[in-house]
Formats: sequence, structure tokens, C-alpha cells
Amino acid sequence: MFTDKNAPEVERYLAALSREIELVSQLPVMGDRPFKFVYFGGGTPSFLSPKQLTRLFDRLRANISWDEAEEVTFECEPGTLSEAKVKTLRELGVTRISLGVEHFDDTILRENGRAHESGEIFKAWPWIEAAGFRNVNVDLIAGMAGDTDATWQDTIRRTLEMSPDSVTIYQMELPFNTVYSKDILGNKIETPVADWPQKRAWVDYAFNQLAEAGYSVSSTCTMFKDPAAVNFSYRDNLWRGSDLLATGIASFGHVSGVHYQNKPEWEDYCGTLENGEMPLNRAFRPTDHQRLIREMILQLKRGFLEAAYFQDKFGVDIFEHWREVWAKYEQEGFAKVGEGRVDLSREGLLRVDGLLPAFFEPEHRDVRYT
Repeated sequence: MFTDKNAPEVERYLAALSREIELVSQLPVMGDRPFKFVYFGGGTPSFLSPKQLTRLFDRLRANISWDEAEEVTFECEPGTLSEAKVKTLRELGVTRISLGVEHFDDTILRENGRAHESGEIFKAWPWIEAAGFRNVNVDLIAGMAGDTDATWQDTIRRTLEMSPDSVTIYQMELPFNTVYSKDILGNKIETPVADWPQKRAWVDYAFNQLAEAGYSVSSTCTMFKDPAAVNFSYRDNLWRGSDLLATGIASFGHVSGVHYQNKPEWEDYCGTLENGEMPLNRAFRPTDHQRLIREMILQLKRGFLEAAYFQDKFGVDIFEHWREVWAKYEQEGFAKVGEGRVDLSREGLLRVDGLLPAFFEPEHRDVRYT
């Protein structure tokens, strides 16, 4: 979501988004298929006002229905929330809120360009609790510029005091084309973010503290307070290779074996839809092997793999297919292979994104982050 747009521009985008949903709903692949889950985000969809949210939901429901969906998730940035907006989201059928807390230190939030400070988190939290969402997740980022042992430990303490249903912790990543990375690589500034061992240590600390409070590991970055009562349908279905329909600027999706990405520019996206055309920028049909890789690396982020699933679906023995990779990771203490499954160790779980490129096709193995 673009947060620098005025009201008419926002209305134009919402109209274009609604038009895209209308066009997609008419595709043969859609038919009358029910939606199992709905996800609003990333970006900042909570930038919209209660009236804009209501109009958007009404427009979308004119062409698609998620009345029987098991989960409707909405991403929220704390500084954009009001009590009326939170109530509206609940009334519109949102069942899961993901709150982008990121950190509780105001200096760190400002340094990293976040649009909120801690006061806005504490102000919004009682509204969210009172609304009665089935699942409330808090997002954190370990290793933001300026983070220290003390500030990170305080962030985990405050998160535990809030006692959300789940906590998702990302390790700060800087693609090489960011300003920070260019300055670091050019020796213009001292590294403003922690290195990977430090970030992993902070996430490990957080996982240990959450575990002591009764939370259980759900994936490489998420812990649930009560796994029997709380799940994340969107994530779990995505990792199991379900079709994903995504709409909006720069979104990507997978429908009936075809991956596509919309035009990433505001004018291209809105203008194309205003002309009654789909704004597809690129589309391709993955090979069976690419689909195998996609599902395997996504499922590995849960911390384990079951070989029978891939044998049944793709006719591939993933142990034999990547025998040398598994042997290496087992020797390094990152994974345990046996009895029809792979289980990552805690160390493997904390560095899973670094383990995945070994399974990629050769031309995709050199993606790097600072």
C-alpha cells in the first residue's frame, strides 16, 4: 500500500483492485471455488479508513465470497489504527490480526524508518484485545539498525507481557541494492546492523524466553501460545502447495500452475485496469521440478519434511535426489535425516534461509544479503 497518496488516489487504487478481482473472478479456473483463506497484506492495508475498508470489502464480495473461509488475516501497522478501525475489521469478518510491532525501542523504530513508536503499540493493543479476534500475531525484527542485547531483551519482555497468540520473528535482511548495503560494502559507514551469528543468537534467546512462557515452535520464525487452538491457515496451505491468488500492485500469485506478477507501477496498474485489461507483467508455468523445489523449501521452513508427501505427489525420493546436501547438513549438525523425514535442529531452524539455496537450480543460488 502506498501511504503517500491522497484520498482520490486511494479511491482510484481501490477501484482498480476491485476491477481486477472482478476480472479474475470471471476466469474459468476460478469458477465457483470457495476461498479457504484470505490475506490482506503485506504493505500497510490498515492505512485505509473504516469507510474505505467497508467499501473495499463490499466491492470484493460482489464478485467473490469468503463467507466460509476458515481464516481472514489482516496486517496492521500500529500507527494507523484507531478503535473504530479495529472494530470495523472485526465486524467485516477478519479473524486474524498480524500487528507489525517490529520493536519497542523508539530510537530504533525511528532510525529504521518505522511509521510508529511504542506508545502507539500500547494504545492499539487494548482495542485489539477487546475486539475478540480468534488469533492475534505480533511481528518482531531481530537486528534492526541500532539493536543491542539490552534493547532486544526488553522487546521480548514487553512482547511476553502482551501475551499474543503467536509471535513471528524475522532476522533483518538487507538486499545488496539498499542504501545501507551499498554504504557498508563501500566502507563508508560502520555496519549498522548485527551480523548473522548475532541475529541468530537474538532469535534463539527469544525462542527460549517464549518457550519458558509456554509457547511452542511452529516454524523457523513463529511460535504459538496454544498450537491446538491457534493455527495460520494461509501459511500452512501455501507451504502445502495450494493455489494462491494474489491481486494488487506488485503482487504475485499461482493459479492452475501459472505464476504471474502484476505491473509494479501505480499508473501502469491503475491505468491498465481502467481500460478493462488484466495488468499482468509476466507469467510463466513452472516445471514439475521447480514445483518440487518450491514446495520442499517452503515446507522445510516448518522445521521438518516428510518424504512420503513428495514421493506421492512428485514421484521423487527427496533423500536420494539431494543426498549430498542432506549428508552435509547432517554432518554440520543442522538436520537429522531418518525414518522417512528430515528434522532441523534449532541451529538449522535459525539459519534455514541460508540452507535453502543448495536446493535451488544453479542459476538461482547466488542471492546474498548483508
